[in-house]
Amino acid sequence: MTVDTRKETLGFQAEIKELLRLMIHSLYSHSEIFLRELISNASDACDKLKFEALTDAALYEKDSDLNVTVIWDAKAKTLSVRDNGIGMSREEVVENIGTIARSGTRRFIEAMTGEASKDMNLIGQFGVGFYSSFIVADRVTLFTRRAGRPSDEGVKWESTGEGEYTLEQIECQERGTEIILHLRSEHAEYCDGFRLKALIRKYSDHIGLPVRLIEAGQTEFETVNQAGALWAKPKQELSEEQYHDFYKRIAHDSNAPLIYAHNHVEGRQNYTSLLFIPSRAPFDLWDRDHHRGLKLYVRRVFIMDDADSLLPHYLRFVRGIIDAQDLPLNVSREILQTNSDIDAIRSACVKRILGMIEELSEAKDERYKTFWSEFGQVLKEGIGEDFSNKEKIASLLRFATTRTDTDEQSVSLDDYLAGLGEGQEKIYYVTADSFMAAKNSPHLEVFRKKGIEVLLLADRVDEWMVAHLPEYKGKSLQSVTKGELDAAAVEAQSAEQDSPRNKALTEKLGEALKDQVRSVRISQRLTESAACLVADEHEMGAHLERLLKAAGQQVSASKPHLEINPEHPLIRRFEAASEEDVADFASVIYDEALLSEGGQLEDPAGFVRKFNRLLLS
Repeated sequence: MTVDTRKETLGFQAEIKELLRLMIHSLYSHSEIFLRELISNASDACDKLKFEALTDAALYEKDSDLNVTVIWDAKAKTLSVRDNGIGMSREEVVENIGTIARSGTRRFIEAMTGEASKDMNLIGQFGVGFYSSFIVADRVTLFTRRAGRPSDEGVKWESTGEGEYTLEQIECQERGTEIILHLRSEHAEYCDGFRLKALIRKYSDHIGLPVRLIEAGQTEFETVNQAGALWAKPKQELSEEQYHDFYKRIAHDSNAPLIYAHNHVEGRQNYTSLLFIPSRAPFDLWDRDHHRGLKLYVRRVFIMDDADSLLPHYLRFVRGIIDAQDLPLNVSREILQTNSDIDAIRSACVKRILGMIEELSEAKDERYKTFWSEFGQVLKEGIGEDFSNKEKIASLLRFATTRTDTDEQSVSLDDYLAGLGEGQEKIYYVTADSFMAAKNSPHLEVFRKKGIEVLLLADRVDEWMVAHLPEYKGKSLQSVTKGELDAAAVEAQSAEQDSPRNKALTEKLGEALKDQVRSVRISQRLTESAACLVADEHEMGAHLERLLKAAGQQVSASKPHLEINPEHPLIRRFEAASEEDVADFASVIYDEALLSEGGQLEDPAGFVRKFNRLLLS
C-alpha cells in the first residue's frame, strides 16, 4: 500500500478518551478478548460482501474465496487481522470508527427488509468491539477499501486512542480491511503462533469461513478453525462419534457422555442447544464457588465459558453449548441474570435435561445406575432449588430402603407407592449420618415387623431435600423419628399408654430426666430396643440439628420425647431399681437412646462409669 499525502487529523466524538478508558478497564475482563472481536468483525465484513454480491457479483473483484488472516510479527511487535470482505469507504470509516458505539453492522441489519435478515449470520453487532484493540495496543493502524471502489480510494486510519485519529486517502489494490496492532510490551504474548492458535480455536473455532494464521515474512499459512459449527449442522448429518469427540473436547473428558441432545429452536427465541450428561463427575463437583455452566455463543461466536445463568446450580454437571441468535455480543454475566430471553432458554434447557435423565431412567441398561452414583446427590438439590420442576425431579430420585436393606439407591418414589400396604397414607423415611445408622435405627422396629417399607436416607443433602418435599403424588412424607405414627404402623398392644403400671413408669422416668426430655411415653415404634428419642412432628429432627451445628450455625435447643419399650429388660430393671440407682439408670437409658440415633454424649466417661456400675451391681 502506498500512502498519499492527503492527510487530516480529526477528533473522536462522544468524549472518546473517557469512554475508551472505561471500555479498556471495565468492559472486557480478559485482554485476549480483543482477538475475538476483531475476527468477528472481519467475518461480519465478509458476510456483508456475500450478501451484497447476491445482486452485484462484480463486488467479488474476481476473488470469491472469503477468509480472515491473522499475521504475527514478533520482531516488529505487531499483530494484524486482515479480511477480504466488504471494506469501508472514507465516509464509512468516519461514521463507524470515528464515532464510538455506532455500529455499521447494526445499521446494516436495520437497513435490510423482508426475509433477507433471517439468512444472514452477521456477528459484529457491538459498536465498540473494534476499540478492544487498545486493550493490548498503544497504536492501531487500519487500512481499508470498499469493494467496487477504485484502488485510489483506499483509506488509512490511525490512532493511539488518546482522543484524536488521523485519516488519509491511499492507494489500495486489495478490497477489505487490515487492522494492525502495535502491541504494548506487556502484551508481547500475542506475537506467539501457539498462543494465537489456541485463542482462535477457543473463541472463533466455529466462524463460518476460514481463519488463517501466518507469521510475517512467511508464505505458507495454517487454517486454524473448523470453519463450521458442528451444532449448526442437521442432526442427520452427524454421527455419534462426532458428537462424542466434540463433547470430549469441550468437557476435557476422555470418556464418552451418557447421553446427549441436539436441538434447533425457532420462535420467540432462536437458538441451538447441544447438551451432554457426562458419565463421571468432575473432581470439584462439590466446590460451590467454582463457576459451572454451558458455553455461550452468539451467532457462532464464543462469548463465555461456564455461563451459569443458563442452568440452575443443581444441573451443574451438564456440559454443552447454547448458540443464541438474538443476544448482543457484549452480553455479560450481569446481563444474563436479568435477560428475559435467557430465562426462557434456561427453562427450556432444564426441561430438556430432565427429559434426558428420564430417558436414561427408562433405558434397559446400566446407564442410570451410573448417572445416579455420580450425580444423584446433586440432583436432590433440585427439590429445593427448582419449585416448578419439583415433581419431575422427585420422580427421578432413587433411594435405599428397608425392602432391599442394601446401600444401593435403586428404589424410586413410584416404586415405593406401588408397594403401599392397605391403609398406608404416608411415605416413611429415616435420616442418619450413615447407611448403617439408618438401617439399624430402633425407630424402624415396628415398621420392619409390619412389613412397611421405609426410605433409608444417609446423604448429607437428604435432610434439606425432605424439608422441601412435604409430599409426592398426594402422599405426605413422614419421618419415623418425629411425631405420632398413623394407624397403619401402630401396634395393637401399644394402646396401653394409660395402664397404672405404664403411667407410674413414665412418670418416674420423666421425673429423673426432666432436664433432658419433654416427656416420657410408651413407644409405638419399639419392639426390641429399650428406648428412642422422638421429636415433635413440626420440630427440627436430631440429625438435622447435628448437621447445622457441624456447619457452625446456631441452633436453639429443643427437648425430645423419650419413648420406652416397657417390656425390655433394661426398663424392667429401672422399674425395680433402688432409690439410689434411679438417676443412673435413667441417665443410661437416655444416653443409649441418644447413641442409637447417632448422637454424641456430652459426658462419655460418665456414661461408661454409670453403665459399668449398674452392670456389676
